[in-house]
Amino acid sequence: MSEEPTTAAELFDAIGAKYEEAFGHRPVVEAAVRELIDVLPPSARVLDVGSGTGRPAAAELAAAGHRVTGIDVSAEMVRIAREQVPGAEFVQADVREWQTAPGTWDAVCAFFSFVQLSRTETEQVLGRIAGWLAPGGRFALVTVPGDIEDVPIEFLGHSIRVTSFPADALTDRVRAAGLEVTGTRMERFEPGKPGAEPEEHLLISARKPG
Repeated sequence: MSEEPTTAAELFDAIGAKYEEAFGHRPVVEAAVRELIDVLPPSARVLDVGSGTGRPAAAELAAAGHRVTGIDVSAEMVRIAREQVPGAEFVQADVREWQTAPGTWDAVCAFFSFVQLSRTETEQVLGRIAGWLAPGGRFALVTVPGDIEDVPIEFLGHSIRVTSFPADALTDRVRAAGLEVTGTRMERFEPGKPGAEPEEHLLISARKPG
């Protein structure tokens, strides 16, 4: 019998701060955060989906004066984020189940939050995010694109299963959720961890019409 894959909560509870050591300085994420800071109104309400250790996204957005809430399935990541970014709020929650009022967020960012979701779940979450955004609200999505579905991989010493879309297909899903895509960017990333493979990163920037 094959070993059961590690869930997202189990994975990030186990690796904790090691994730930031290996993946904490990803240029495409830093570019996405700067882009949000440039366009958001003062004291914007920002939701960080899969907020991890809180850095860099929640930390930089809070430092810019925005009201940031991060949600993450990992209790350990939430604990670290609360310590590292006291200027933001962090909640342990699964984005597939978390509830928030429609139209109340000026921006939502999701950086590498979808790779352990199925394709159907990704489409459903994109629709939920579109509903959470206020008219004119911004969405920033960063992921590893690829035509892969439920593929087993080793990640920082753990066996997980990952799913993604090719870049064009994921961009189409963002549009299908009701958002206007304002830009895309692809970048190759070299992780700062021995044994970690280089990977392509995709940024999709979007806004809610109205």
